[in-house]
Amino acid sequence: MTEYVPPLLALFAAFMFAVGGQFQSLGVQTLDSRTGAAISITFSALMYWVVAPIFMDWSHWLHPAVLIFAAVGLFRPALSANLSVIGIRYLGPTLASTLASTSPLWGLALGILALGEQLTPATGLGTAGIVAGVFMLSRRGKLSAHSWPLWALLFPLGAAMLRAAAHVLSKVGMEFIPDSYFATLVGFTVSAVIATGARFVKKVDAPFVWNAPGPRYFAFAGLAFGFAVVCLNQALLLGKVVTVVPIIAAAPIFSMMLSLAIFRREVLTVKIALAVLIVCGSVALIAFYR
Repeated sequence: MTEYVPPLLALFAAFMFAVGGQFQSLGVQTLDSRTGAAISITFSALMYWVVAPIFMDWSHWLHPAVLIFAAVGLFRPALSANLSVIGIRYLGPTLASTLASTSPLWGLALGILALGEQLTPATGLGTAGIVAGVFMLSRRGKLSAHSWPLWALLFPLGAAMLRAAAHVLSKVGMEFIPDSYFATLVGFTVSAVIATGARFVKKVDAPFVWNAPGPRYFAFAGLAFGFAVVCLNQALLLGKVVTVVPIIAAAPIFSMMLSLAIFRREVLTVKIALAVLIVCGSVALIAFYR
């Protein structure tokens, strides 16, 4: 039964990423995205530090591999999130989210090339199914009503590649320090410093108050993302990149289901139902026949 733990952890992480995304979408209605990102990342880091007296192994700070986790924090989630926002600004949410759904493919490539992991037929077919399902959800009418420069494609693709690279680097770091909590704490602490510092370097014109809905929603998003990344890193510690990364890519399916059942932002259609079935079947294929 232990072989099913990594896929289950990855599935729960995907769900928590979706929950955090829902809170972010509520928060961005009253707060600028850069300030909101700084709040959510900082709250994730604070959550890890609050439980440090219980879970922290302070000797890990003396190991050189801590620099690997710090390197991850330099670009995820701070830089990857900003690249995603820039991609949406130039390309629109549809095309940007479609290109972002290629993250599992980059994860597979890096897992095979950098870590020497093996791609099984079931994992390959399951990954293709997840990408296809997410792609179906992202296509809603015309890709864009305006022209866009070719170089703008680099932003969502860059965000997808950075996320995949973060998965691989975290996996490498945990080969030396097998502690998913510590790996997440270091990465998010570095990202929190960068995201908060960036906001003060280029101040946002619109001030905000803590008791307004926007900051609260982003704080809740940060807590959800905090649980998600710990589960993701634990899944990477116990499993393989080629197994975990495709399942994480199922987060948009959970987001769609939350929008249908709780937030009432979507209407169930045949396309949505088909996409959910494809992704669920693909996840099962990876989990049970990898």
